Amino acid sequence: MSLGALDASILWPAMVAGLLVTATHVPLGMQVLARGIVFIDIAIAQIAGCGVLLADKIGFEAEGIAAQVAAFSAAMGGALLLTWTERLWPEVQEAVIGVVFVLAATGGVLLLSSNAHGSEHLRDLLVGQILWAQPGRLLWAALVYAGVLLLWFRWGERLGRAGFYVLFAMAVTISVQLVGLYLVFATLIVPPLATRRMGERRLALAWGIGVAGYALGLALSTAMDLPSGPVIVWTLAGLAVATGLGRQLLPLAPEKSAA
Repeated sequence: MSLGALDASILWPAMVAGLLVTATHVPLGMQVLARGIVFIDIAIAQIAGCGVLLADKIGFEAEGIAAQVAAFSAAMGGALLLTWTERLWPEVQEAVIGVVFVLAATGGVLLLSSNAHGSEHLRDLLVGQILWAQPGRLLWAALVYAGVLLLWFRWGERLGRAGFYVLFAMAVTISVQLVGLYLVFATLIVPPLATRRMGERRLALAWGIGVAGYALGLALSTAMDLPSGPVIVWTLAGLAVATGLGRQLLPLAPEKSAA
């Protein structure tokens, strides 16, 4: 097998994972920005990660159904908690989310304190292993994501606060195990942030930034032999900045040509 074929066999599942996460997280991220709860994804993702670590500590396999149930149950618990706090203390919801994140992050460290491979597990949770995405897991993720998108685009705001948090927990539970916490946050926030002042074409452009970020990031990380997750995060940020600069410069172009 040639090196190119080997790269393709590794990269196509990773790219599919990026497409799935982008398709789901960009519209949810727009709602997150609108609600002013930017750090909710990283908090719920960290809680879901704690669920996986707890299942592993008890003795269940990280790839098994028990770990999936533990991750989703933990994420749902966190989502319901944040639903309650938003209703009770809406003026300090962002601060509450920050506290929940810190508790979940340090809880993960405590769960791994007696694990000989704790640092590796923590790195996988944060950075992810997108290059090792399994086709079987991608199919399962695609089914869950399709359900999330169907519910969101069909009912959207009518789902209410609790419905949004439930959908969010479902998506993040799958995503954090596919691509890691950093990429979950970057995909959810960076493309919507870059397109926040756009109108009807906003969703399409945000999706485009996400897709291009994953494609270019995977290509660069492979060519430069660097970790894919961090490279994709930086690529997404670079494309977002370029989009912002481009939108500022484009209105000046006709004036220059006229002169």
